[in-house]
Amino acid sequence: MLKIQEIRELIKLVDCSTIEEFVYEKDGTKVKMKKKGALVTNQVVAVPAAEQVVQAASQAGQPAPVINQPAPKQETPSALETDEKKENKVEADESLHKITSPMVGTFYASPSPDAPPYVTAGDKVKKDSVVCIVEAMKLFNEIEAEVNGEIVEVLVQSGQLVEYGQPLFLVKAE
Repeated sequence: MLKIQEIRELIKLVDCSTIEEFVYEKDGTKVKMKKKGALVTNQVVAVPAAEQVVQAASQAGQPAPVINQPAPKQETPSALETDEKKENKVEADESLHKITSPMVGTFYASPSPDAPPYVTAGDKVKKDSVVCIVEAMKLFNEIEAEVNGEIVEVLVQSGQLVEYGQPLFLVKAE
């Protein structure tokens, strides 16, 4: 069960990032957050323990998170088309090596906000070259290229939340 402070931290991370939706499930508890413009909405669904979340929030003197069934995801046709095109492009390029995220966290393309990105499309990388940082639980983890080759495409934006195993880069291996 997530603690109220952990839920607050997740809300801050989602609010500061460019992602529009975040879902976390563990041990029968589901936390789903969606952005609508500048507004962040939260949904916490705990199958056996929904009342415990409300009680914990009220005991802490905090407003209880919204607890209900997740609303169906609504997307515009253009957003669906864009997602489908990206998926088709990734699937079509099976010959390319995918550098994937080894953890859930926030993707950063550069070592600091004012620094240039580690790599961009067209850059040559070596097996041990650092290509990005994934921040998880206040730890900044450098991600290496894993292969020698050329970066074909950067699949995520700096500040975006990434999932475990999510492709970050496509590399044409040499």
